[in-house]
Amino acid sequence: ARALKLMYYLQEDGPEAAESRRWLERFLQDFPSKLAGMKFTAIQVTYFTSLSRQQEFEGNTKSVIPLFSVTYFLTITFSIVSCLRLSCVRNNVWLACCGVLSAGFAVLSTFGLLLFCGVPFVITVANAPFLILGVGVDDMFIMIAAWEQSSRRKEKSNVKSLLAETYSEAALSVTITTLTDVLAFFIGTWTAFPSVRSFCLYTGTAFVFCYIYTMTFFGAILVLNHKREQGNRHWLTCMPVGGGEGQAESCLYNTCCLGNCSGHSSQPESEHPMSIFFKKYYGPFFTNKWIKALVVLLYVAYLAGSIYGCTQIREGIDLRNLASDDSYVGPFYDDNEEYFSEYGPRVMVVITQSVDYWNETVRLGIENCTQELEGISYVDKNLSESWLRVYTVIGGAISVDLNNKTLFLDNLDKLFHYFPSFKWDINRTQDEIKASRFFIQTVNVTSAVDEKNLLHELRETARQCSVPLLVYHPAFIYYDQYLVIVQNTIQNIVVAAGAMLLVSLLLIPSPLCCLWVTFAIASVIVGVAGFMTFWSVNLDSISMINLVICIGFSVDFSAHISYAFVSSGESSANRRAIEALSLLGYPVLQGAVSTILGVVVLAAAKTYIFRTFFKIMFLVILFGALHGLVFIPVFLTFF
Repeated sequence: ARALKLMYYLQEDGPEAAESRRWLERFLQDFPSKLAGMKFTAIQVTYFTSLSRQQEFEGNTKSVIPLFSVTYFLTITFSIVSCLRLSCVRNNVWLACCGVLSAGFAVLSTFGLLLFCGVPFVITVANAPFLILGVGVDDMFIMIAAWEQSSRRKEKSNVKSLLAETYSEAALSVTITTLTDVLAFFIGTWTAFPSVRSFCLYTGTAFVFCYIYTMTFFGAILVLNHKREQGNRHWLTCMPVGGGEGQAESCLYNTCCLGNCSGHSSQPESEHPMSIFFKKYYGPFFTNKWIKALVVLLYVAYLAGSIYGCTQIREGIDLRNLASDDSYVGPFYDDNEEYFSEYGPRVMVVITQSVDYWNETVRLGIENCTQELEGISYVDKNLSESWLRVYTVIGGAISVDLNNKTLFLDNLDKLFHYFPSFKWDINRTQDEIKASRFFIQTVNVTSAVDEKNLLHELRETARQCSVPLLVYHPAFIYYDQYLVIVQNTIQNIVVAAGAMLLVSLLLIPSPLCCLWVTFAIASVIVGVAGFMTFWSVNLDSISMINLVICIGFSVDFSAHISYAFVSSGESSANRRAIEALSLLGYPVLQGAVSTILGVVVLAAAKTYIFRTFFKIMFLVILFGALHGLVFIPVFLTFF
């Protein structure tokens, strides 16, 4: 014998249930140290309990909490670095910090509100803060870009008109993207998976809060910052910066406090070097006709790769992925697969209502049903276990008339005398058997497709039976995923994409632009679904959530650029593309980098769930930015 599997059954009903639970918890707590104490050299022991899957799954969340602080640190650093200026007055460090802070507030408000309302906090929700951080910072960059733009245009105007212009420019963009994201999430709440529903509720609400905070709190911060700049005060201490005609301070003082050695306060806000890069080099480079041809070829290759990937997509969740990589569950699954892989789950078949077992036709009906179930290709009929079959044989041997109700019920004790375990298979009262069960053994259930077919065949056969039957195994809850996952995903994606189209039609004053946005959504979704196959991500409820998110994000990048293109006043298409890129190229790039920074920490997580989340988010942002900064501007110049 290469391996031996020992099963211990605990009682789940009555007063013993709590005891069993305590026993299990103690077992999981003490067993590892006891095992280590035995110092086995010749044998290896792995273990698993009925609590394990749940406990390990819930333990995943705790492992992510330390990563969260790293994310905040990364995002704040990135925001500060991208808002740095050489001048000590123009430096926008506080602006950046407050932007990240407002995203943090949004997370706080959301979790507070929803936990107060009693929405369940499932493990997938632990992904939400990472996402909101990236996106909230996105909105902040667009607001800052618009503010700098309008303060460049109107040098001496008052704060009110400045803020009005900022909002008229940025608020539309931010509103469109927030609306589309929130819609994508709230459409996601219609799914059949409760965990997906929770996640979508949390993130959708967080986006709403994020929007409110950006529009109110962050707007106020912009004004305060502007007043500080007008008063020529230092960015950190808010003290007035010197450098009047009278005192000729040392060159060192001037450099530290004024940002230039000549003693005069710095010039009005100049363009950001990155915006100049997009205007002078990046835009003209991509509007060259040979480069355009190259971009079209690149796009065709991207589409071909994606579509090929979509045909190779695998569905189904590997159960060891629900636990973290260093869990004791992993080795158990490995051993189980190595030594017992030809045996599938042992399925319980329950006769759910009280039937007359002492009636010959009923017994024949049950026997027929059992044989039907054993006839399924996945079932090994030699390993079935039925108390009724054994009882019929014993009844024949000791010549008891089993068609007599009293005799049938009275002689059950003889059966239990020889086979004590059958006592658990019959639920009897004084004068009837309320329910009973038998077991069938499945074999060769290796892939997700097998699991799906097995479940379908078992349920169909049980439904056609003359006696009311129920088939059950604890793993069926996972197999059930496969029955609905594909149609659920497609339905969510189609509905969400339709909603996006509607929103963009309402808010973007150009039907052509909306077509481009829709095209970008479709293109990004196909890309993500295709390339996630190459990155060994299966289609399960976790990646399904991410595909829904993907819709919201793919809108973000392309909507900004195509709106800027359509509303541009330039004459030729190439000029328009260059202007759109110089206006929004940098904020879009900043947004993409900040969102990736928000989730990149999850790549280091020990859990499949969080790693999958990172992979798909990474693909979404990568392809979204690629569309926004390369494909869409080039395609817009053709039309």
